[in-house]
Amino acid sequence: MLNITQHDAITQIQLARPPVNALNLELLRALQQALAEAVKGGARGIALSGAQGMFSAGVDVPALLTRDRAGVREYWREFFATCAALAHLPIPVVAAITGHSPAGGAVLSLFCDYRVMAEGPYRIGLNEVQVGLIAPDCIQMALRRVVGAYRAERLLVSGALIEAGQALAFGFVDELTAVDQVPTRALHWLNETLALPSHAMLGTRQIARTDLTTAFADVDALPIDSFVDAFFHPQTQATLQALVDRLKNKAK
Repeated sequence: MLNITQHDAITQIQLARPPVNALNLELLRALQQALAEAVKGGARGIALSGAQGMFSAGVDVPALLTRDRAGVREYWREFFATCAALAHLPIPVVAAITGHSPAGGAVLSLFCDYRVMAEGPYRIGLNEVQVGLIAPDCIQMALRRVVGAYRAERLLVSGALIEAGQALAFGFVDELTAVDQVPTRALHWLNETLALPSHAMLGTRQIARTDLTTAFADVDALPIDSFVDAFFHPQTQATLQALVDRLKNKAK
């Protein structure tokens, strides 16, 4: 479910779970392992990318709806653990957002140091409200630190999915480029960053990301149970099931 490519001191991790890189339990665990192995193997930077036109469609909702409470809790714990793995990386990581990136895909990008997105009609955002979910504060904080408190509130409460140009204007992403050039530009940013004096760059980065590392210091201390409670709210279940039905009809 992952394609791993080495570019000298940079490890590129490409999500490769067709058709839309939906984040299921196995993909989340594979990503955590790949991040850890890249660091252990001596990588100085990581680029996280997806398929052309689709970075990640986010949570694999159809699969999640088939799980019981224990299974849903297991899933969300792994999702938050993946966010924690990105937050605690001791080396810079860039998100090469190669297309659409709703919900969970957008969340993963927020834990990266820098975001390069494909220009054009591609959308990104935390649309949890639109599908009946409540974004917990630990995720809201990740958006606030990127776009600011007021803009984050407006985006979160509406569950808006915004096009690439607006995402750049809001500061949600740092750079736009042609869809086929996204990984190249992401690697370019990493190489420029890695050319800086490493002691100063990494030390400054560590200080700047203290809010992220503190918030995700202990995954089991996060409000996973209250999030699971909200997931099983009747209105949330109905909204998610309606979403799955629409996706099935579209696929016919």
